[in-house]
Amino acid sequence: MTSLDHPRVSDQLSVSFPVEHVLQLTFNRPAALNAMTPTMEEDIKNVMNWFDEEPSLWVVIITGAGRAFCAGADLKAWNQRQSTGDRNEQEMLASSIHGFGSLSRRSKSPKPIIAAVNGSAYGGGVEMLLNCDIIIASEDAQFALPEVKRGVAAAQGVIPRIAKVAGHQLASELLLLGRTISATEAQTRFRFINQIVPAAKVLPTAVECAKQIVANSPDSVQCTKRGLVLSGQHGSFEQATVALAWSAEAKRLYNSENIREGLKAFSEKRKAAWGNPAKL
Repeated sequence: MTSLDHPRVSDQLSVSFPVEHVLQLTFNRPAALNAMTPTMEEDIKNVMNWFDEEPSLWVVIITGAGRAFCAGADLKAWNQRQSTGDRNEQEMLASSIHGFGSLSRRSKSPKPIIAAVNGSAYGGGVEMLLNCDIIIASEDAQFALPEVKRGVAAAQGVIPRIAKVAGHQLASELLLLGRTISATEAQTRFRFINQIVPAAKVLPTAVECAKQIVANSPDSVQCTKRGLVLSGQHGSFEQATVALAWSAEAKRLYNSENIREGLKAFSEKRKAAWGNPAKL
């Protein structure tokens, strides 16, 4: 696919387009296990904000270079902030609209996020994963929320998410013990991994998954994801259902060319030709 005119980024983030309608972001600090820096976070924020507004991009894949997905925050930089007296952590946390890596609390975009976990994910790396829609992990991947071992807390959105997915007791095991779990345990016991594949197949599997998503109507996909997000924000099924019915994504869907194309293609027994969705 021809490269789109995306925002300029540093060498800490690689931007590519593996197939049509798909953006790929690769954390590119392999020597530091892709630990998050302010520069990388700013890069991710700028590209993701652009992605959210780019009609021709329907799905994003997040992955890491080297043997890790993301080792979390750069603790050396964090220690330096603490040593210099810059300790306004609560204000930083509350004002971090999109969360860790500009991903862990990003909720307004209705576009699917696929994580291709090529190795270890710790701390903030797991926080980002729990806000992805589909997670593909390598057989040797490991996961941990070790913040309590470092005197900090996993406070960028993962606590309510892991509690909802795994239940209070299993979430407590990850969060309070800070222990490391395998990909198999993450899938079967804690229930936040979709698929486990050999390391060499992680990214190809994620790309194939993205291709299956973009084969569907982007209006339908984005309306459906909005429904998933709303289900986690409202206290009842009825509230979430009504909120979706009145959402901008639903209004766009039911007035789109794609809904007419999908129904017409079904009647004519042919493959639908989807167009880019209108901007919300």
